[in-house]
Amino acid sequence: MRIFGIDPGSERTGYGCVETDLSRHTIVTCGAITTPALAPFPDKLLEIHARLAHLLDECRPDAVAIENLFYAVNVRSALKLGHARGVAMLAAVEARVPVFEYTPAEIKRAVVGYGRAEKTQVQHMMKLLLGLRAVPTPHDAADALAVAICHAHNATGARAASHADAPQARRRATSWRSYKPAP
Repeated sequence: MRIFGIDPGSERTGYGCVETDLSRHTIVTCGAITTPALAPFPDKLLEIHARLAHLLDECRPDAVAIENLFYAVNVRSALKLGHARGVAMLAAVEARVPVFEYTPAEIKRAVVGYGRAEKTQVQHMMKLLLGLRAVPTPHDAADALAVAICHAHNATGARAASHADAPQARRRATSWRSYKPAP
């Protein structure tokens, strides 16, 4: 399964694509789309959309996972972030790829084990989980990879839950997320 993760932002949008068998992950690509600081806001949105559309066409993912807006310092920041999320989601929908949303706490919990982990902890976990020689930079790229891996972990749990009625699923739990104690 190929999952494309997006960490939206109006100044810098992180992206990362992983190939996974839902237990081991390998990196396909990652980076950040940076827009010129003095560019008009609509031009920034156009650039984000165009670059993501191109990347989605190149990577051909099975799913897109995107960080959900959870908290912003002020209303203006929240609106700009919402617009960036919107054009990112539009690019995925245009590519006919299903979109899944996760809060920052869900993402951190899935990859670090703690919902309030620091950015450096997320970067180091991406290095470990993907077998990289160095932490992914910028941190937006590491965050996008974390979003993709969060979806892989959730897909594993969803697949196990769909087979929860089968007794063998209880005996062969592959992670603590899919563990169901015997009645």
